[in-house]
Amino acid sequence: MWYNNYMEDFNSKRVPLAERMRPTSFEEFVGQEHIARKGSLFRRAIETGTLGSAIFFGPPGTGKTTLANIISNLDNGIFKKLNAVSSGVADAKKIIEEAKKDKSLFSRQTYLLLDECHRWSKAQSDCILAAVEDGTIVFIGTTTENPYHSMTPAIVSRSKVFEFKPLEKEDIKKALVRAINDKEKGLGQFNVKISDEALNHLAWAAGGDLRSAYTSLELATLTTKPNENGEIVIDISVAEDCVQQKAFSLDETKYYDYLSAFCKSIRGSDPDAALFYSSRLIEAGVDPQIIARRLIAHCSEDIGMADSNALLLATCALYSIKNLGVPEALLNLSHAIVYACTAEKSNSVYLAMSKAQNAAKNFPDAEAPFHLRNHPSINDNKKIKYKYPHDYGGWVKQQYLPDELKNERFYIPSQNGKEKNLKLKKDN
Repeated sequence: MWYNNYMEDFNSKRVPLAERMRPTSFEEFVGQEHIARKGSLFRRAIETGTLGSAIFFGPPGTGKTTLANIISNLDNGIFKKLNAVSSGVADAKKIIEEAKKDKSLFSRQTYLLLDECHRWSKAQSDCILAAVEDGTIVFIGTTTENPYHSMTPAIVSRSKVFEFKPLEKEDIKKALVRAINDKEKGLGQFNVKISDEALNHLAWAAGGDLRSAYTSLELATLTTKPNENGEIVIDISVAEDCVQQKAFSLDETKYYDYLSAFCKSIRGSDPDAALFYSSRLIEAGVDPQIIARRLIAHCSEDIGMADSNALLLATCALYSIKNLGVPEALLNLSHAIVYACTAEKSNSVYLAMSKAQNAAKNFPDAEAPFHLRNHPSINDNKKIKYKYPHDYGGWVKQQYLPDELKNERFYIPSQNGKEKNLKLKKDN
């Protein structure tokens, strides 16, 4: 009875766990070490008050809004939040007018957080440009879309872009354990006992999204009644039920083994094996985008110029997963996998890249030939002049590599697929 009464009271005033556990300082923040670690460019900019406007770009639940809140708290600024889907020019202008007063009267900086900022039109974006330029507001946009492709260039050029990555499983586990033990903001009052297997599954199934992991943990806690000892026991079956996904029946070692087998099956031209390993990984909860990205890499590493269409299909498969969604896009992914497996193979591009990288490291001071430089002296008649290939029918023989490397060959076509008929003009 006590439990039912407690839950009734708890639910009546409950704020979602993800919101309650939102960090308010860098010490509580997990993940995104490349951005938020002590001594990073971002932290130094915050500490010196020189950050300026910024765009946080990355998947959901990776800390974009949280980090924006931390910035505002540290600076004792005024934090205004808008969503690009539901707000417009009038909302922004109102915030700007208030920001001017707060800055002149109280010397307080206004931060404008715009969620889903890629959804704003050019006209909407233009309305804040002047305020961003003169420092009236510090603009912080958060978006899941690449801002260089989806946002107004004028806003992007006035902002520093920080890319957020999906959180590592260990970071998510750390945050979940903190929530379980936190009696003030978390679930500490419930006396939760979670198995290592269940904790691993919740962290894994979240796919790098901490908000999703918090939601699953909270659901598991609130729907599981305490045992005779007053403990809420979350085992693997409870975790599976809450995320609606079976636990990965492989340990992490086997996960990497399957991923390795998938890659080697592509290289070995076995579509049956590649389809099996990719399907097994996806059934276990692996994001299909991971499979598609690996496929794209191998289309250049193992197929290359022998059949360049493989790279196009693999890229289209990733696009389909992002824009069409699963399960429909899994057919596109399978299409690309089969094509890659049955395509002719060549690693000539991979070998060429490796050779070129080694040469770049070994000859850091090698200079471009005089005739290829940006502004060669027109008065030095002793130097070789640049020959414009189009004046010679599209190609003319001349030196392009530095003198130290002029006889080097990085790219050597294989005798496979379309590459075997490839004729390099420099060999003529």
